[in-house]
Amino acid sequence: MLVGVPKEIKNQESRVGLTPASVKELTLRGHQVLVQQNAGAAIGLTDEMYTASGATIAATAEEIFERAQMIVKVKEPQPRECAMLRPDQILYTYLHLAPDPEQTRALVDSGAVCIAYETITGPGGGLPLLAPMSEVAGRMSIQAGAAHLEKSKGGMGLLLGGVPGVAPGHVAIIGAGVVGTNALQIAVGMGARVTVLDKNVDRLRQLDLVFGNRVQTMYSNAHTIEEAVLDADLVIGGVLVPGAAAPKLVTRAMVAKMKQGAVIVDVAIDQGGCFETSHPTTHEAPTFVVDGVVHYCVANMPGAVARTSTFALNNATIGHAVALADKGWAKALAANPHLKNGLNVCQGKVTYEAVAHALGYDYVPADTLLA
Repeated sequence: MLVGVPKEIKNQESRVGLTPASVKELTLRGHQVLVQQNAGAAIGLTDEMYTASGATIAATAEEIFERAQMIVKVKEPQPRECAMLRPDQILYTYLHLAPDPEQTRALVDSGAVCIAYETITGPGGGLPLLAPMSEVAGRMSIQAGAAHLEKSKGGMGLLLGGVPGVAPGHVAIIGAGVVGTNALQIAVGMGARVTVLDKNVDRLRQLDLVFGNRVQTMYSNAHTIEEAVLDADLVIGGVLVPGAAAPKLVTRAMVAKMKQGAVIVDVAIDQGGCFETSHPTTHEAPTFVVDGVVHYCVANMPGAVARTSTFALNNATIGHAVALADKGWAKALAANPHLKNGLNVCQGKVTYEAVAHALGYDYVPADTLLA
């Protein structure tokens, strides 16, 4: 198979779909890989490193989209990339379609086979291709939140960990999944007072066993969320419903009653955000203020640490990339139900139920296209 890796064009996005090591995995199996010039240069992955791994360098994205049978990316295709997709071409990347009707329509119209990292499942449960970026984003959320609590960045002028004689800041983390757990680790390490909320009591028990009295665990409902949010200096939103739009757990009314200069970091913004007041921002302009509360809602947070993120992501994605290249999309999906769960749009049909329901499309089960 001819696999194409275009340079990412989303704002402040320096990650790359395949590392030289991943390219070598494919070329050793007889596949060809076409990498756009300087696709990884911003994170120290040079064209020479790619050619040494067996890739061919292409001057333009247009050449890659025209020639490749499978496109491997990191972020969702931008409008001009969607326009270059063709019927039955495989697109393997993050998509986050539920809150994005324009991208969904463009992918449906393209006729391409669109496989989303974020809905591929794992044998032991969970979302293994989303997990590494959730780990990065969870850890970054505390880093970003602590920075924006500084007065010069619009916050209340609070040092998250405090100092002897002065109380530390209070961090409320909504969601105890991968994002929440990684945020919790960093917040505890910085010396903050931490409350974590989740509906999964077994998960809260696990965190209690690990962290003991260093954290407060709360069952998540409207009352406990409001109680924690109003007392917090920093609130992390790490809620995920696979493939679907994130639920709005923090209302505009709650935000209006928060402390002046408090900070919200909405890690769920890729799926629409879990705060009513959220809207996507970029690394160039990461924050906005609503009712005196600083909102950090960058939709590609891991892009800020693009080198770490690229290697972590490739560790998770390369196995399925090899399967798709070796077998073709239909045989690869038929052979692996977990990979099949990644199929969101195929040949003009929406094949992921949560996306279809969110955006008003007829749901077409993937099995009907594999028969």
